[in-house]
Amino acid sequence: MKVKKLAALLISLTLLTLSLAACGSKDSDSSGSGGETVTLKLGVVGGIYEELWTPAKNALKDQGINVEFVQFSDYVTPNKALNSGEIDLNAFQHRIYLDNEIKTNGYKIEKIGNTFIIPLNLYSNKVTSVKDLKEGDVVAIPNDVTNGGRALKVLEAAGLIKLKASAGFSPTVADIESYTSGIKIKELAANTIPSALADVSAGIINGNFALDFGLKTEKAIFADTSLKEEQYWNLVAARSEDVKNADKAALYKKVVKAFQTAETEKTFKEKFGGYFIAVGWDQDLLAGK
Repeated sequence: MKVKKLAALLISLTLLTLSLAACGSKDSDSSGSGGETVTLKLGVVGGIYEELWTPAKNALKDQGINVEFVQFSDYVTPNKALNSGEIDLNAFQHRIYLDNEIKTNGYKIEKIGNTFIIPLNLYSNKVTSVKDLKEGDVVAIPNDVTNGGRALKVLEAAGLIKLKASAGFSPTVADIESYTSGIKIKELAANTIPSALADVSAGIINGNFALDFGLKTEKAIFADTSLKEEQYWNLVAARSEDVKNADKAALYKKVVKAFQTAETEKTFKEKFGGYFIAVGWDQDLLAGK
């Protein structure tokens, strides 16, 4: 009798253990709505992105989704890592860069949500208005193709130059038809322009570098007018294969929506002085996925 009771007890304990084990290891339905936490690896470049994504990370945690930041030190590796499956998503680039990466490397990745645009404003330590720029004054612009072309568009909008009608989306100095104000353009590495303001009359400065040097957006002598250019919008990217999976697409949609909130915009304004501007949040890039 004692043997039978012991055997029954062991069976009961075994069933209980299996039941508890099943509850603890239950795989999520990949939508973040199950009882288990889903971990997503998000590739970023620089600690600033972790701050930008903190409101979304906190909101997603309440939905059972854990966002794990994976830092990269360059702009080449994140797309390579995403394409190979080392990370689930990345958020560090704008559309022009992503399109070029796909074209150059044949990556099977795509944009799934818009995040923000970083303005490219004109700053000066010597004049307070573009009207004060005169013949011979030197204006610095980034020497890379993407930001350089965008900078030339800003200068044209400011009335300082006129670009040829045949100029493409990313014009170069060779596409300048005329210098309406007689300025001279000097191409420099984007990260050196803030410190070069003492040596030039003005400079087009990337928002992240302006932020690093404490330049306030309201101090710009001319504000970027290209904010509606979708090719300059930053984004969240995912593998095309994953997007085709209904469960993963639903999960990624939650990630995008968690970023596109008033809390994120509050971070843009209060922590980063308006250098990050929400754009394209009304677009559902995962619609129908």
